[in-house]
Amino acid sequence: MHNYTFLNLGMHPLANSYLKKKELKKREKKYKLQVSLNKKNFLVKVITKFSSKTMFNNKYPYRSSMSKTMLKSFSKLANKLKKMNSGKILEIGSNDGAFSLNFEKRKIICVEPCGNLAKITKKKGYKTYNEYWNYTLSKKIFKQHGKIDLIFSSNTISHIENLNDVFKSINYILDKNGILIIEDPSLMECLKKNTYDQFYNEHIYVFSFTSLNNILKKHNLVIFDIENISTHGGSTRYYIKKEQNNSLKINSSIQKQVKKERKIKITNIKTYINFAKRVKKSKKEFIKIIKDLKSKNIRILGYGATAKSCTVLNFCKINNKQIEYFLDTTPEKQNKYTPGTHIPILKKTQNINPSKTVFYLGAWNFIKEIRRKEKNFLKKGGQFLIHTPYPKLIR
Repeated sequence: MHNYTFLNLGMHPLANSYLKKKELKKREKKYKLQVSLNKKNFLVKVITKFSSKTMFNNKYPYRSSMSKTMLKSFSKLANKLKKMNSGKILEIGSNDGAFSLNFEKRKIICVEPCGNLAKITKKKGYKTYNEYWNYTLSKKIFKQHGKIDLIFSSNTISHIENLNDVFKSINYILDKNGILIIEDPSLMECLKKNTYDQFYNEHIYVFSFTSLNNILKKHNLVIFDIENISTHGGSTRYYIKKEQNNSLKINSSIQKQVKKERKIKITNIKTYINFAKRVKKSKKEFIKIIKDLKSKNIRILGYGATAKSCTVLNFCKINNKQIEYFLDTTPEKQNKYTPGTHIPILKKTQNINPSKTVFYLGAWNFIKEIRRKEKNFLKKGGQFLIHTPYPKLIR
């Protein structure tokens, strides 16, 4: 067997399965959240499989455009691509259009399997395929639009179980001189920052350069440039070409990334065993901080009812007895309850005394944006609680 299980986070509900009040008494479906390393290609993955239809449907609650950080990141990349005169563009996993809406309607094609999100770009006049990305869809798009010059996918490829089909489909429709750009959470950053909350049912894979490169080789695709970006707590943006395309040279960023991954021993099983030990330690410290706060009658409120926070709360067994409620700007989550832990999700905070309140940052990966938004809260003595790189209070 090639797979080595290095992390067991216990029983979990589906991370984005927010509950209505009437559903609280029903028994939730749970699965064992375990993570493995493939010793052959060094791919890290969540072991339990779920069908795409179970996870990505007409009620999907995550919207990229609710975050100023994501909007800014996509806008910056779009401006860069416009200068490159990128030709025909396809986005796989277009969500609510946070990236695609930066382009003229005639320039870009959207692929989005979640019906509620696909409607948003369709209404704005963008050609949108409300379908799952696969080989059949790539042939359909090719028939209607021909070869594609640029394919972009953010935080989507790692959500699709059959990677061979993903890249076979991309190879089929991508022009011989075309570019594929994908960005996903970085395994290297996950290991360094102890962000075990990158693992949940939708994040089937967390990529390193090493593992992704091993998979792309099979499809005659080559990573020729890399950008390490700050979104989602540390992500990697990969620029990929077809092997026969000699016009695009391999950038020095590739060798730099290889050195970084070697330095943290990304292919060594001990690296993952040590990571799992730090995760257990993190759990103990997180629970201790919460107990100490409660003993001092400090209110704990959640900030950002994210899929990531679902992993932390269910692993640490923190529920509505410890965290009073979550604040979240996403309409699809408001007036619902967090999966497994049943914490209410509200639109606005109730009257609070900052010096007697702590915000647990479920959306810690947007901490800069939250700091700006809540500067008065912090000035008046409020504190943030985060779990990365270790559980601590930020004053």
